[in-house]
Amino acid sequence: MDYFRQKGWTPFDFQIQAWKDFLDGKSGILNAPTGSGKTFALWFPIILSYILSHPDSWKKPRKNGLKIIWVTPLRALAVDIQHAMQEVCNIIGLPWKIAVRNGDTDTKERSAQKRNPPECLITTPETLHILLAQKNNKKLFENLEAIVIDEWHELMGNKRGVQVQLALAYLRNIHMKEIKTWGISATIGNLEEAFRVLLGPNLPMHIVKAEVDKKIKINTIYPDELEKYPWSGHLGIKLIDKVIPVIEKHRSILLFTNTRAQTEIWYQQLLEHRPDLAGIAAVHHGSLDQKVRTWVEEALHLGKLKVVVCTSSLDLGVDFRPVDAVIQVGSPKGVARFVQRAGRSGHQPGLPSEIYFVPTHSLELLEAAALRAAVDQGEMESIHCPRLPYDVLIQFMVTLAVADGFYPDQLFETIKTSFSFNDLNREEFDWMLAFITKGGESLSGYEEFAKVEIEEDGKYIVNNRKTAMRHRLSMGTIVSDPMLKVKFQNGTFLGMVEEYFFSKMKPGDRFFFSGRNLEFVRIKELSAIVKLSTKKSKNTPSYMGGRISLTSKLSGKIREILEESTNSQYNSEEIKYLEPLLNLQKNLSLIPDSKTFLIEKHISKEGYHVFFFPFEGRMVHEVLGALIAYRLSVSYPLSFSIAMNDYGFELHSDQHIPIEDALEVDLFTENNLGDDILACINESEMAKRKFRDVATISGLIFQGYPGKPMKLKHLQSNSGILYGVFEDYDPHNLLLKQAHREVLDMQMEKDKVLQAIRKINQQKIVLKNPGQFTPFSFPIMVDRLRASLSSETIEDRIAKMRAEMIS
Repeated sequence: MDYFRQKGWTPFDFQIQAWKDFLDGKSGILNAPTGSGKTFALWFPIILSYILSHPDSWKKPRKNGLKIIWVTPLRALAVDIQHAMQEVCNIIGLPWKIAVRNGDTDTKERSAQKRNPPECLITTPETLHILLAQKNNKKLFENLEAIVIDEWHELMGNKRGVQVQLALAYLRNIHMKEIKTWGISATIGNLEEAFRVLLGPNLPMHIVKAEVDKKIKINTIYPDELEKYPWSGHLGIKLIDKVIPVIEKHRSILLFTNTRAQTEIWYQQLLEHRPDLAGIAAVHHGSLDQKVRTWVEEALHLGKLKVVVCTSSLDLGVDFRPVDAVIQVGSPKGVARFVQRAGRSGHQPGLPSEIYFVPTHSLELLEAAALRAAVDQGEMESIHCPRLPYDVLIQFMVTLAVADGFYPDQLFETIKTSFSFNDLNREEFDWMLAFITKGGESLSGYEEFAKVEIEEDGKYIVNNRKTAMRHRLSMGTIVSDPMLKVKFQNGTFLGMVEEYFFSKMKPGDRFFFSGRNLEFVRIKELSAIVKLSTKKSKNTPSYMGGRISLTSKLSGKIREILEESTNSQYNSEEIKYLEPLLNLQKNLSLIPDSKTFLIEKHISKEGYHVFFFPFEGRMVHEVLGALIAYRLSVSYPLSFSIAMNDYGFELHSDQHIPIEDALEVDLFTENNLGDDILACINESEMAKRKFRDVATISGLIFQGYPGKPMKLKHLQSNSGILYGVFEDYDPHNLLLKQAHREVLDMQMEKDKVLQAIRKINQQKIVLKNPGQFTPFSFPIMVDRLRASLSSETIEDRIAKMRAEMIS
């Protein structure tokens, strides 16, 4: 309490409650808004517990061993949390060391931590598993008393969260007791499920919820003229003249974009429009050199920067108090993400958060209205964790085998205590044992897949040092395309760019990266060597998989707002602005309500088009598009190209598409739905792409050594060969089944495709033939054009199409 008084703070009720609960030995979930003091709500009772246990000697240095593990989803959070925790210890006189351990920790510091572990270690899920892979790891964890999982909502819905579950299950098994475990979450709709996923089914439900009124002020920036035929990305940067006054108005701004490429573009454009921002503007994303990112974070803390253009690399937990407003460029596609980013401003108890929404096309103003409604009503997405991700479990089994080995029966019972694997049966577990020891049925003749040996006493262990080293280098569940280091000729490191980008470049080509105009020189030892360019370039590295999909919560709010707008019941400022566009859609076709499913068909010079509008998000539309194309192709000898956005999808063909006939025979039937989806997925690239990720995580594919990553084409080739082998000779392979399942669960929301089909079957299907593209169909068609080759720019092609429609 003296520390709080010294800072001029008064503890919130939820902080005091968390302190009491921790000291009473409870575990639980702490739910509180961003910027309300969540970290101190759990750090203080950890310290108090130690002081109460050593009332007369807590100020004396001693070798306590590792007592607390604090897991964060982002490395960028670690240093900030470390500084805050260490400051508390220094001020009160507690001689504890708070250390960071992640991929940026150098070898010297790692060795020091091994010899003399800190009292608190701040780490990531991946690095925690690397610690589990160490020999004699039980000694490192023997004094462990508590684990805190920060930003649990960011981990729970993906495989990194599964890593956390498995690590907790193992650590509890080591101690044969319940370690105090707390999750911290700011934004989540299903808190009780979040508790069960983290802490299992046996502990009594315990949630500490902050009743802190954190106000969010939302400001939408509008273009001077409404574009009635919008297309993705055409608008954003054109609003820079409206964004600059916002930056000038505030002391310090975070400008969020959804992709690393857009971050570079906005930073470049800001400096072109306002050269005086040089030195007080910066760029921050995950592909930049760690030293650059650290400098940006520290400069933000000290109030030296006016604006930082960033991605989700600055979404979470870092305490940037000088930031008094946030700008969001483009829809964040989810309510929780929007609230999280808004919370980066006014990041102190009692201060409101202010966020400006900058649309990248007109229809995104619908999403702004939906976000505003969801925030006002306090609605948030629910998050569901993956079930039975065999690839993560296989990796974990090899991790334990690389360390001190494991006995199957004991490990099976331990794994079953985790939420994601409580339905795992012994037959599946035995299949995985066979897989790690001999490669399973189809790969048993290849020595490289026999990684784990079985000793006489039944222990499973890795004795081969090369196998152990390759496994440690491959651990983790974040799968990306191979990255090349970007370096100056003198060796200065700038960051990482995917190999795919440089595969299209030749020496002398220019591009913009890390806030600089660069010229590509050559590839040397798998690094892209560059030099500064005096000429400016708009060519910016793009990263595969950059697009995020609309969440079901936000898509549902959009449907509500559209329906209310047609009945003149919803008059938000965004809807009023969009009224001419919505009227045009209504006059040409229809604005669907909750009881209507809209389909539009159109004939153009390019061929025949059929547009479907489920409003379920890009990921679901990708599967639905493949499903409908497959069902049509079964009855009619047609080939299709498929395009989609968050509102709908398009089937395009050079032949007439008999959509009326297809609808009469129940195109959206649930009969044979599972088989049809699997068939259309097998025929598409979706399952193959997903299998490559599964194969990489499970260790089937080795991505290469540091500085010598395997080339993208080799990874694709290797995964494609394995996919074909399993399809032909091992169709019951669990990794193959997982790849197919994950295509359908890309947003980790169970049965979402099935739910979409059922929703359509409950609606009245309305087929419209508007005679031209509509405001809803036009942006989908443009996305397909982007993927096709043409000597014309996309802007010129769109201008021609608009002219034809107006004439």
